[in-house]
Amino acid sequence: MLDDADDIHPLFQGAPKGLEFRKLRKRLVQQAREAIETYGMAVPGERWLVCLSGGKDSYTLLAVLHELKWRGLLPVDLLACNLDQGQPGFPATVLPEFLSRMGVAHRIEYQDTYSVVIDKIKPGGTMCSLCSRLRRGNLYRIAREEGCSTVVLGHHRDDLLETFFMNLFHGGRLATMPPRLLNEDGDLYVARPLALVAEADCDRFARAMGYPIIPCDLCGSQEGLQRAQVKKLLDDWEERSPGRRQVMFRALMNVRPSHLADPSLFDFAGLLRGNAVVPADHENPPQLRGEH
Repeated sequence: MLDDADDIHPLFQGAPKGLEFRKLRKRLVQQAREAIETYGMAVPGERWLVCLSGGKDSYTLLAVLHELKWRGLLPVDLLACNLDQGQPGFPATVLPEFLSRMGVAHRIEYQDTYSVVIDKIKPGGTMCSLCSRLRRGNLYRIAREEGCSTVVLGHHRDDLLETFFMNLFHGGRLATMPPRLLNEDGDLYVARPLALVAEADCDRFARAMGYPIIPCDLCGSQEGLQRAQVKKLLDDWEERSPGRRQVMFRALMNVRPSHLADPSLFDFAGLLRGNAVVPADHENPPQLRGEH
């Protein structure tokens, strides 16, 4: 059972004993396992670089992956990694002390990308895009140096939904962050095992466990970001109609090209009257490849 005290992973030591927390923990583990299996993330014997920012999502990711590995359900090696980006006031000792205390293999890397972002972005500009590119480049480098095949990120279901609507409203395309992708160089996978997990569950779990959460002062200090606006929109929908987020997310897993308008995905010109045969991709749309 998930709450057996005699075989618990150190990351779960001191976990609340109440029924609600046990149900939450079980749901997180099951959803991560489902995502890993559904999207073919795990190849036995490989090594994963588990990216840890110090936020609630990355702590949840770390704990759940170690729980799965602890129970023999994740046949890969795990290396936690924090990229210290040089943000003023960042508590640099929190994560290494926590990871050492938990017995988690880890690497702490310092790269002052903060100064680069501040120098390149004009006052009032959005920092997220450049910050993300610099962080991704460093994480790819670290993964190669450590012999990791997969860079594992803590994006959850709500992140995927928000990205979908940002692309819809501002990018003019139907796309989101895929649960698994191959990087542009073709040598590393990027995986998001929390793709089916609700943000609220990550928050409840990390806070209940008392993990030392570190806020992001770089992007968190910016007002009026597109993602924040989309998040508020989704929050309003969820408040008026509980469960709306999950319904919308299911739509991302139920794509029908014949009912959209992209001629590169469906042969509209090839439709013939009197043809009773359902097109091959009508119910089983093709897989889309590439990095988004």
